[in-house]
Amino acid sequence: MRTWITWPCIAIACLLMAIGCNKTETSATAQKKIKLAFITNNSADFWTICRAGCNKAMEENPDIDVDFQMLGDSSAAGQVRVIDDLLARGEQGIALSPVDPTNETPKLNETAKSVVVFCADSDAPKSDRSCYIGTNNVDAGKQAGELIKQAIPNGGKIMVFVGTLDAQNARDRLGGIKQVLQDPKFQFLDVRTDQTDTTRAKANAADTLVKYPDIACMVGLWSYNGPAILGAVRDGSKAGQVKIVCFDTDEETLAGVKSGDIFGTVVQQPFEFGRLSMINLAKVIGGDKSVIPDSKQIFIPTLTITKDKIDEFEANQNKLLGK
Repeated sequence: MRTWITWPCIAIACLLMAIGCNKTETSATAQKKIKLAFITNNSADFWTICRAGCNKAMEENPDIDVDFQMLGDSSAAGQVRVIDDLLARGEQGIALSPVDPTNETPKLNETAKSVVVFCADSDAPKSDRSCYIGTNNVDAGKQAGELIKQAIPNGGKIMVFVGTLDAQNARDRLGGIKQVLQDPKFQFLDVRTDQTDTTRAKANAADTLVKYPDIACMVGLWSYNGPAILGAVRDGSKAGQVKIVCFDTDEETLAGVKSGDIFGTVVQQPFEFGRLSMINLAKVIGGDKSVIPDSKQIFIPTLTITKDKIDEFEANQNKLLGK
């Protein structure tokens, strides 16, 4: 018995085969995506710009997928929990800003055995991470020191504020500042930590103003410290009298520089932290290790922003963020 297959039947069969192949190709493409993650060390606005950089990396390389984790629990234990969760999801590369590099080094070493690990923003130099991408924080501290010299040329009492001195970037920045300000006319009182609690950060600044009414300069090492100091100084009716030098580009910080209440800020480029760490992680996972220099460090330059430079800087920043 002869079976006849009509042309319409053949056409439908071909269409179904094409759809099946298309689904298989789509599924294969999804599986081929390189799964990457970025973990912050806190939830400050600073990281919003870094996230934009990670998104830009995905635009530049459609083969990567980035899981951006904004750390709510700003502790080493909280960061370790996020790492474990990401490993369980099958991430192939992780970039992070270690909260406590000393205590997290064993975990980073363990993680580096199964995935590629980069540090960004703050380093864990004694760990087995493949590369550090971010600021040369000693040099950034030196830039802050130069701003302090300009702000209080006659010297005076200085108080420093930061989330924790466990982080490598905090220690390096403080060290850079002190290298520049070795003249005894600059008197360092102390370093007040706040564990990334913004309420506590402002309270630390307010207490300083009461305890040291002749304080000359207040220095914030992390992004939220500038606004916290500014709020305390304004509440204490000492805006303009007490000089403020800080880091990063929080909106309140930039507004304070524009008004003149903040003398200056040392600006990192978190957009590039995110973009370059994701692009280079993908390259290393793909077998191209030439992107990692012998030093295993890629430094992104920092800028000092004062009132005369603020308008140009904000225009460039808005362009990066697509505003």
